[in-house]
Amino acid sequence: MKPLIGVINLDHELEELKELTYFRCGAAVPYAGRYRLIDFVLSNMMNAGIESIGVFVRRKYRSLLDHLGDGKPWDLDRKHGGMFILPPDWNDPTDTSQGDLQHFHNNLDFFHRGSGEYVVHAGSRHVTKADLQDVYRYHKSTGADVTLVCKKVDQLLPEHNACVKVEHDGYGNVVDIHQSADHPNIYTEIFIMEKELFLRQVQRCIDHGESHFFRDVIQKNPDGLKIAAYAYDGYHAVINSIESYYRNSLDLLNTGLYEQLFKEEPIQTKIKYEAPAKYLDTADVKHSLLANGCIVGGEVEDSILFRGVQVAKGAKIKGSIIMQKCYIGEGAVLENVILDKDVKLTGGQTLIGDPSNPYILAKSTII
Repeated sequence: MKPLIGVINLDHELEELKELTYFRCGAAVPYAGRYRLIDFVLSNMMNAGIESIGVFVRRKYRSLLDHLGDGKPWDLDRKHGGMFILPPDWNDPTDTSQGDLQHFHNNLDFFHRGSGEYVVHAGSRHVTKADLQDVYRYHKSTGADVTLVCKKVDQLLPEHNACVKVEHDGYGNVVDIHQSADHPNIYTEIFIMEKELFLRQVQRCIDHGESHFFRDVIQKNPDGLKIAAYAYDGYHAVINSIESYYRNSLDLLNTGLYEQLFKEEPIQTKIKYEAPAKYLDTADVKHSLLANGCIVGGEVEDSILFRGVQVAKGAKIKGSIIMQKCYIGEGAVLENVILDKDVKLTGGQTLIGDPSNPYILAKSTII
C-alpha cells in the first residue's frame, strides 16, 4: 500500500499576478520557459511515488484543466488512483461547510477510496524540490500529529511579507506560527498529517463554523496537536506578485539556481512535440533561456522565451519574459517586459519597463 495521498489546495490562492491571472488561476501561470507553476508540486508528488492526487480548485480553472489533461505526463492516468480535479459541489442545500473545508467535505470519497494513510497537503505559490518521502520519514520519526515543511531564507524579500512564518525550539518542535515580517523561517504551504486525523479535524472545523483548515486547525491549534518543522534546504521561490514572478524567473538564468531546480529528480509538464529553437544568421542570443519552436532573427539578452516565440530581425529583447507563440516584429525594442501568450507586436514598437515594475501585456494583445 502506498502511504501517501496528495492534496493540491488552490482555494485560498488569489489571482495576484495582474494581467497574467486575468484569464487563469495562479497555478496555471507559465514559468521557466516551458512549465506551469503547478508542475513543480505535481512533479514532487510524482517523484515521491504518490499515485492519488486531488487538485482542489474554485475559479478560473479552464486553462488549468487544459494543461493537466488526464495527468499522463505525471504518470497519473491510471485505473486505480490517479489525478482528480475537484471543484466544490454546489448541489447540497444542507451543506454548511465553508472555504477549503467545503472542498474536503464535499469530496470525502476521494479520501476514503485512496489507500494512503497520510495526507500531503501543498499549494502552488511556493516552487520547491521538496523530497516528500523524506518529509514522511521525518514525520514518522518525530511522532508529530502534523509536520510543516519550512525554509529558512538568507535574505527576506518583499514576497516573504505575506508568508506564514514558523518558530521552533531548536529540536524541530513548533512553538509559534505567525506572519511577522522580519522572521526568516518560511512555511512553504506543505504539511503532512494522518488521514483520519485530517478528516476528524475537517469535521470539527465545520461543526464550529470555521472556513480555513490551516489557520483554524494548525495555526490556532485548539486541540493541542504536536506540530513538527521539517527544515527544507533546496531551491525555493515564492510567486505571489508580478515583481516576485519576474525576479525569480530571470534568476533561473543563473546556472547554479537552474540546476538546483531541474537537476536530479525530473520536473514534468504537458508534452508538446516541437522542433528545436532556430537561430537565423542575424540572431544574437546571450545569457538567455529559449524553449523549443522559437525562431530568432534579432537580439535576445538576459531573457526567457517560451515555446514558439518568433523574433524578427532587427528586434531587440533584454531582461524580458516572452510567453508561448508571441511574435516580435522587425525593429521592435523590449526591455524589462512580460508578454503573455499570443501577443503580437508589429515592427518598430518600443516597450520599456522597470526591473521592479516590468511592463506587462495580457494574453492575445496586438499592438
